[in-house]
Amino acid sequence: MLFDVTRGELAGLFGEHRLATLPATAFPPLAADTEGARLLRTVGVPTGTLTLRAPDEESGRLPLVREVVDAEDFEATPRDAGGWPVIGWLLSAHLALDPGSGTVYAVDPDEGTVRELHTDVSSLVRVTVQFQRLLDEFTFGDDEEAGFERLEREVERVRRETDGVDPLPFRDDETVWSVVGDEIAMGQRFVAGSPGARSLYG
Repeated sequence: MLFDVTRGELAGLFGEHRLATLPATAFPPLAADTEGARLLRTVGVPTGTLTLRAPDEESGRLPLVREVVDAEDFEATPRDAGGWPVIGWLLSAHLALDPGSGTVYAVDPDEGTVRELHTDVSSLVRVTVQFQRLLDEFTFGDDEEAGFERLEREVERVRRETDGVDPLPFRDDETVWSVVGDEIAMGQRFVAGSPGARSLYG
């Protein structure tokens, strides 16, 4: 694992009720025993910015990439991508786990791309936690302009700390996490009832 992420840490930050997980039975056999599947089963991710994919009601399994999008003609699609389980959704991209390497890919049907997004699932969990915590806890104070400057610094801190361990999530301005970070920095992702939303909208 690139990052040390634990269930206790996440529960302490968000509460057990805010953590989403996937059952072991949701993964195809080749993926079920991987480190990534274990993290999604036992640690999970906070709800909000990232959405985990619900397993099919009848089969109990996660869909495979080939079942949700025709990625064969996408730019630089890995040969075995069609058989990867789709573990979540972020912006316009399906998130798929390559069981062989442990890498998380963003499969974007609008852009026609399959791009590496995280070196492993611990990185996915870490970035999700950092941004969700920022959205849950940040407040602008009396000086809104100074608040936005602080917010931009906080988003940049998440990028910088992530880059030092895993360069994939923010490797360019086009990754889904780069777009999410830009939206947060502009104050677009604070939900009603959060300190940030109350500061901006009253």
